[in-house]
Amino acid sequence: MNEPWLGDATSLLEALRAGELTSVEATAASIAAIEASSLNAISHLAADEALEAAHRADPSLALGGLPIGIKELDHVAGWPANEASLALDGEIAQGDSPLNARLRDAGAVLLAQTTSSEFGSVNFTSTRLHGTTTNPWDDTATPGGSSGGTAAAVAGGLLPLASGSDGGGSIRIPAGFSGLVGLKPSFGRIPKMTEAAFEPFTSCWGCLSRSVRDTALFLDVASGPDERDPFSLPAHGRSFLADLGSTDLRGLRAAVSIDLGVAIVAEDVAAQLAEVAAQLIEATGMTPVSLDVAMPAGGLEWSMVSSASVLGDLGDRYPDCAELLGPEMGFGARLAHERFSLETLLTVERFRHASVTAMATAFAGADVIICATNPDVAFAAAGPMRTVVDGVDLIAEHGLGRALSNNGALTIPANTTGNPAIALPAGLVRGLPVSLQVIGRHHAEQVLLDIGLALERLLPWPLVVPGAPV
Repeated sequence: MNEPWLGDATSLLEALRAGELTSVEATAASIAAIEASSLNAISHLAADEALEAAHRADPSLALGGLPIGIKELDHVAGWPANEASLALDGEIAQGDSPLNARLRDAGAVLLAQTTSSEFGSVNFTSTRLHGTTTNPWDDTATPGGSSGGTAAAVAGGLLPLASGSDGGGSIRIPAGFSGLVGLKPSFGRIPKMTEAAFEPFTSCWGCLSRSVRDTALFLDVASGPDERDPFSLPAHGRSFLADLGSTDLRGLRAAVSIDLGVAIVAEDVAAQLAEVAAQLIEATGMTPVSLDVAMPAGGLEWSMVSSASVLGDLGDRYPDCAELLGPEMGFGARLAHERFSLETLLTVERFRHASVTAMATAFAGADVIICATNPDVAFAAAGPMRTVVDGVDLIAEHGLGRALSNNGALTIPANTTGNPAIALPAGLVRGLPVSLQVIGRHHAEQVLLDIGLALERLLPWPLVVPGAPV
């Protein structure tokens, strides 16, 4: 096997179990592709360690022999733990996170660390430590962030599957920009370490995948309680993968609100997504319902808590390390250092309460909410975040804060309320992927996966970028 596996991860596992190839062959092919790639999607390659694990792989396990990528904000024993920041360069993880311990136990071959934005702070992936990660669909565009390296590696044909985290859209945004499936589970579905200085109750672990069934498989392995995470949910008790397609979607009330009442969405993107949403509703027999969805705008509140948590991570290094931070993280850290207060926390909690109330009101009249994942196609690889939509400069029209928060306005609500939400490929606009987002009730991941499966069958998407590996 000379080329990396370009099908989905589930089909690779089937090939491994059938003896059509070995884990060593699959892992070596991914290593070669990573070393030849120009995407800059990998920040650490554990080639020798991975090949040793591949030699020992047991294909009977759930992920037996599957080479996999790990987002660099998660800990793998002996791997860098620098949060993609020069300020923490040289830090080494002392142990595996709960998620990565489960992936190992399931037989996965932990091969590479995928690039992230600094501390996961913005939705593109360009840092002073690692440089700029590019989108395999267009090397001038971003794959998104903060799980940008994961998106580029999976869509670009380097890795069949990789993990991501989502505190304000960091799984769904890059999935949307890169033509992948990205599920943000219910808060607590996948356990995590609780070491943040402030726990904003927003961030979740998950994966970016080429198919809905890959995401279901990952969720089966990763979900369930862990004593180190007091907020982790009880075991689901069933298999998301085995139950895939089991939901009767007929009559399910679907509210379509492309802009969620809060975002400014490019006209051609909105038109494409509205058409795909209509096709999906018709094909599944869901019932369209009219609903005035009006989520509160709160990008600043979300970012303030995140920046304050970063200050906790930096500890007494700050402010001496301020010059080592990138411009976005530097600005956020300075703002939090100077202005974070009890009143800030109260403002954040008011925003959370307003979000929860708005989401609950919406779900009183609908079973799922269908909207855009991103307000536009991918912007420039090294940023800044796009602030022009349909020729309108959002900074000039609405101010800097509103313009910047527009990039996460569609994804932040589900983080704030803890609801599951899935990003699904929905075609191309201007030659780049666009994505439909479906938000579900708390703990309703199976419904979202089954809607995703219906869309995958209705409008099949390319598993990797044409011409991959890139």
